[in-house]
Amino acid sequence: MYILNLGNNFLSGELPDCWSNMPYLEVIVLENNRFTGKIPSSVGTLQFLRSLHLRKNNLSGEIPMSISNCTTLKTLDFGENELVGNIPPWMGHNLSHLTILSLRSNKLSGYIPRELCALNFLHVLDVAHNKLLGNLPSCVGNLSAMVYSINGLFDNYIYYGTPNYFIENLFLMVKGNFYEYDRTLNLVRVLDLSDNSLFGDIPWKITKLQGLQSLNLSHNHFTKRIPPNIGDMSSLESLDLSVNKLLGPIPESMSKLSFLSYLNLSDNHLTGKIPLGTQLQSFDASSYAGNELCGLPLMKNCNEVNQRVLGTGNNVEKDTDGDKVNWLFVSMAIGFIFGFWSVLSPLVISRQWRYAYYRYLDEMWWKSLSLCV
Repeated sequence: MYILNLGNNFLSGELPDCWSNMPYLEVIVLENNRFTGKIPSSVGTLQFLRSLHLRKNNLSGEIPMSISNCTTLKTLDFGENELVGNIPPWMGHNLSHLTILSLRSNKLSGYIPRELCALNFLHVLDVAHNKLLGNLPSCVGNLSAMVYSINGLFDNYIYYGTPNYFIENLFLMVKGNFYEYDRTLNLVRVLDLSDNSLFGDIPWKITKLQGLQSLNLSHNHFTKRIPPNIGDMSSLESLDLSVNKLLGPIPESMSKLSFLSYLNLSDNHLTGKIPLGTQLQSFDASSYAGNELCGLPLMKNCNEVNQRVLGTGNNVEKDTDGDKVNWLFVSMAIGFIFGFWSVLSPLVISRQWRYAYYRYLDEMWWKSLSLCV
């Protein structure tokens, strides 16, 4: 037997641990059932296994290390289960032929291992909806299969056997929706790390992935700025950076993404003018919501924002002038009080000065009377 396809049924219970009895299996499809328990370690005895689909069950526990012996694996889909633990670093060393790795919607924790960057044939990496944390390794820019644009050298689909007795398929979140890919799966380049707890900056080396079509880093804790040369990712059709803590302006280079048909930058701390470009102005205003941005397609005009800023500056100036006038009156009052008491204080303190002052006033009075006569 070369292929076992029991997917999309109502099978339940634990997976049997007797896979060593079928040593020539190349494809196992048990997805979309109700299996529970752990992934049996005897799966690791299948040295010719190329495709393993256990998606959408209720499997628990950690990914067994015995799978590191399945060195011919090209597709590994464990998505939508209850798996825990870390993403095993040995995947990057032992499963060197992996083209598709989907671990989405589990309970995996820890860091994204740098060893995954060594998977030169990997063109779909989906670890969304887990509990991963830490920085995104900058070596992600070394994923060779995502660096180069697709050309005529690739078949549209991935198949096993002759004549094509099994065509590979996969569900992926692209452009905000789930799609099933089968006959075009080999043409897809997807990196989905959304809905985790990743933090730090988005490494600039990610922009080396010029063949990548869909990048989803939404619902994380990424900070700092969007890489300024993101426009170099010339094959991007879908970009989702929403619900992070990204700062600063939208890079001008983003206007060069001519294939971009889905964009979501909402709920960040982005500021300034949306760069002019046919693509960026064609998206709905909701793509930019929850930021301090201006310009089309938003209703907020950048000129009005600038005038408001200038107006605020003028008000500050006026307030400053007002403060100067107030201080003038205060200084006049202080001067009057000081002058007034500088004259009267000697008369109050010294009796001799007071008598002399009264005599002086009397003399001046009599002199004025004599002049009148």
